[in-house]
Amino acid sequence: MYKLFWDPGAANMAPHAVLEEIGCPYELVKVDIAKGEHRRPAYVKLNPNGRVPTLIDGEKVMFEAAAIVLYLVEKHREAKLAPPPGTPERMLFLQWLAYLTNTLQEAFMQFFYPQYFASDPKAQENVKATADQRLAAMWATIDAALAANGPYLAGKDFSAADLYLHMLSRWSRGCARPSSGFPQVKKLVDLVKARPAVQRMMAQEGIAEPF
Repeated sequence: MYKLFWDPGAANMAPHAVLEEIGCPYELVKVDIAKGEHRRPAYVKLNPNGRVPTLIDGEKVMFEAAAIVLYLVEKHREAKLAPPPGTPERMLFLQWLAYLTNTLQEAFMQFFYPQYFASDPKAQENVKATADQRLAAMWATIDAALAANGPYLAGKDFSAADLYLHMLSRWSRGCARPSSGFPQVKKLVDLVKARPAVQRMMAQEGIAEPF
């Protein structure tokens, strides 16, 4: 049985949804970030970065949300959460999953935690404002790609990359231009939100509308 360490609405949303899509047994272990539980020695021993999610599979321990998603997708190919290797759709799946975690998610780090990137309060304001502008440009890039090759990131079929976008879309609700302002992105997010596995994940994490 898998064990997923999580906190409501954090980067565990995508791996959590993947577990629900797969339909395999798993256990959720809440890590209350507001109470500092992610910094406790027992948890840091599992995840030296002190972040969620962390996945335990038997004796193996893994962190980083995108890596966990890829691991689960590869281990449970019967769930068909990624296009077959070597296909054009697989290229898109890998491209967008990497873009979401390396580019979009990093900009969200600057938006939510500008103090990590500058010590001066005025500089922090600039870091956050710049990240907000960059995020809008990134959503526009994704929106254009979906208009040309959607409705999903890998083309006509749903994949785990769409679960990752769904997670980051929720994070954008406090931005000047949230993802819901981009029609193709909103269409994709609405498709993902309608999936029973995603609805179960949202209910388990206590995430309600408005999204």
